[in-house]
Amino acid sequence: MSYFLPMLPPASATPRHVVFLAFERFQVLDLAGPMQVFLSASEHARNVATGLPIDYRVSVVSSGPNRVKGSLSLAIDAEPLPSALMPRTTVMVVGGKGVEAASQDLLLIDWLRSHVDEAERICSVCNGAFLLARAGLLAGKRATTHWLDCDNLQRNFRDVTVDRDAMYVRDGKIWTSAGISAGIDLALALVANDHGDEAAAVTARRMVLYVKRPGNQSQFSEFIETIDHDKAGAFAELHQWILGNIRRDLSVPVLAAQAGMSERTFARKYRRLIGVPPAETVKRLRADTARHHLRTSTLPLKTVAARCGFGSVEQMNRVHLKFYGLTSRTLRDIG
Repeated sequence: MSYFLPMLPPASATPRHVVFLAFERFQVLDLAGPMQVFLSASEHARNVATGLPIDYRVSVVSSGPNRVKGSLSLAIDAEPLPSALMPRTTVMVVGGKGVEAASQDLLLIDWLRSHVDEAERICSVCNGAFLLARAGLLAGKRATTHWLDCDNLQRNFRDVTVDRDAMYVRDGKIWTSAGISAGIDLALALVANDHGDEAAAVTARRMVLYVKRPGNQSQFSEFIETIDHDKAGAFAELHQWILGNIRRDLSVPVLAAQAGMSERTFARKYRRLIGVPPAETVKRLRADTARHHLRTSTLPLKTVAARCGFGSVEQMNRVHLKFYGLTSRTLRDIG
């Protein structure tokens, strides 16, 4: 007599839940990018410590209608705000053009405030940080948001320490990220935190992403691409000229002359279009150029500093610490 044992389903790790909080006119990529990270991790990766498959359960909730309209003329089905959260739940608040109206939604804000202790983590993508701040969840904490919104966040919530350059910031159980693509970096960081670096690496490879961009990496790479292609007009050519003359005097009078404007008009128009003073752009481009030399050459630090227009190694080091949170020597060591 032969016996056939029933096939048992493969064991999996205890499920984790990710609840995305959406609102009218949310940014679709703020939702779709991180959500796909969790779904891809569940499909392809395993927990490093246990070897068990990863199990993220994702859902979308809203305080408004069950059909929430987002950007790109797309809409998504959403569930009502739950009265209680499942164990091991991460709440992820997306951003978008509707964030100002959402910040006045007392039902939504009260729900966030009342579930902060119950959630394992509460996160935001892009300007979703304003909803966390409105609920008082960022008081006394470090946080970030899209570079365009950093000044506004700091101005309206003075008890928040705004990190203007980080891709994402963790402060206790509160995680915040910069604009759009940084939400994917944040989600990968959460996967790594939950299941190990290799799980995040497997997920990133399946999605053809950078395996890991550290949270303290500057937002400026994304920033310079955006302004060159979408907003800057004639300033795109100026930025290329700056890169080609990075060791020269790049004061406002020099830049204004290159742009064919008076100093006052140039400074005003540049700040209005780009969102930062010209001197800030020069610092960032010098920092990025120096970082490239440090990673790709064996030139002495003093030579790199001189080639990039820094007055000294100490000045270069201060700028690298500001934008990347790392010293010039560390940037060289990590390659």
